Amino acid sequence: MNFKKLAVVGSLVLMSGGLVACGKASAKSSSTQKTLHLMQDTDLTSLDTSNTATLTQWNVLQQSMEGLYRVNSKNKVVGAMATKVVKPTNNGKTYTFHLRKNAKWSNGDKVTAQDFVTAWRRSVSSTSTSGYSYIYEGIKNATQISAGKKSTKTLGVKAVNQTTLKVTLSRAMPYLSKMLTMPAFFPQDHKVVAKYGKDYGTSSTKMAYNGPFTVSGWNGTNDSWNMLKNTYYYDKSAIKLNKMTMQVVKDSTTAHNLFSQGKLDDATVSGVTAQGLQSDKHMKHVSKAGTYYLRLNMAKNHALHNKYLRQALNLVLNKSSLTKKVLSDGSTPAYNYVTPSLVTDPTTGKDFGTETASTARYNVKKAQQLWNKGLKQLGKKSVTLKLVSDDTSISKTIDQFVQAAVKQHLSGAKVNVSAVPDKTGSSAVSEGDYDMQYTLWLADYADPVSFFDILTKNNPQNYGHYRDTVFNTQVSEAHGKNATNTKAYWQNMRTAAKRLNTTTAVVPLYNMTESHLVNSKLQGVVYHSVGENDYTRASFK
Repeated sequence: MNFKKLAVVGSLVLMSGGLVACGKASAKSSSTQKTLHLMQDTDLTSLDTSNTATLTQWNVLQQSMEGLYRVNSKNKVVGAMATKVVKPTNNGKTYTFHLRKNAKWSNGDKVTAQDFVTAWRRSVSSTSTSGYSYIYEGIKNATQISAGKKSTKTLGVKAVNQTTLKVTLSRAMPYLSKMLTMPAFFPQDHKVVAKYGKDYGTSSTKMAYNGPFTVSGWNGTNDSWNMLKNTYYYDKSAIKLNKMTMQVVKDSTTAHNLFSQGKLDDATVSGVTAQGLQSDKHMKHVSKAGTYYLRLNMAKNHALHNKYLRQALNLVLNKSSLTKKVLSDGSTPAYNYVTPSLVTDPTTGKDFGTETASTARYNVKKAQQLWNKGLKQLGKKSVTLKLVSDDTSISKTIDQFVQAAVKQHLSGAKVNVSAVPDKTGSSAVSEGDYDMQYTLWLADYADPVSFFDILTKNNPQNYGHYRDTVFNTQVSEAHGKNATNTKAYWQNMRTAAKRLNTTTAVVPLYNMTESHLVNSKLQGVVYHSVGENDYTRASFK
């Protein structure tokens, strides 16, 4: 979803003003330490997933809430509020979940099936402002409800009794179990929602929590808060920490300094700061299932409607040089829209992003040939492309990299850069006033279709106007007739991925990597490639 993805871009690409010395200190620790000091790099604006969706919010809720399922340390989906992972019936269209009878909210209320019904209805509503209502598509009537054509009461989710939840789909969704681990599907204490109404989640006290920790001391605007061990959590014996502290740190230099002073146990750094710390003994690179890429405007009135020009752009960019010499922060070059580490193809046993990667590499001579061929088809001698990106330092670095490569190697090509605030850039893209956009897609769940859906013909986020019959057919078949046929489904996925590569639907640049400075005594943190990092089972040596 666009809002979340832009928030990620804004939070991860902050660059400091200059190099700093490698940190040799880490947060004080001992085997008796029970408090974990963490940071977030953007503000916390709400705890209500039905009306807001930001990375910081989801990071906080990962530690304080649980859905039907959770992802364990082995990246396996396991039961959370549901007693176990269930198999669907009715040809994959009906799921019946049995909730834990000992699951409680932090206020002592019992976690009930109605809590899921309340949360999902609020989130899918046409009045929801989270931007995530689309994630419910596939659940019966969700699309019509989001469009304001049906009542939320018709959503395919029903509380059969206090501990039995029945979910009815309009089509089989083999990846639903993975989706249900997302904060978008977390429950909401229906009694608390009724009590606070529109103020639900606007502060830490206007919430109830069903996860390992509770949020304390957040008034809705402050930039620091605590997370305290939840005594009502059903698996509290597995929680070793008593407390987490969180503070908003937007600058990488500040994050590094706080870590060096022992005030953070896990600090996220980026840009120049991260470059200067690559050999630091506390550095940990976390690969995320996200791809930074150039979105291309393929509308008929734009030059990049021509596939040869798109292919030329992809080949003229030296992505290896970009990651090693320009970024120098542990990022790796991307040769696929779908990021490696997203998921293993169960029919081949191979990493999906790797097995479907394009074989095309930096090749100036071929790029020039393709560019000239494209110009000839268009009947033009030159083309000027508008590149839109946000106004952060690293975005400007990427802009310069693209601009220089095109100018140096492609005759009759010019790139005009528009580096503007996110809101302005988003407007330009949604209005079609661009040719290329530097952006990021971060997987919502561990399935290639999480990447593919936004490039399908009628998806509202298909801002590049990608229209390819072969690709659309593959995704449509995967959602439809092949949804429950594992072999056919993954064949659809592989064909769709390769089609994106051959048609150059996007220009992948580099794979998302987080740079963390981590206390050497800290253990038990699960750094998920998909989803938020899980600190709930952490402890100190």
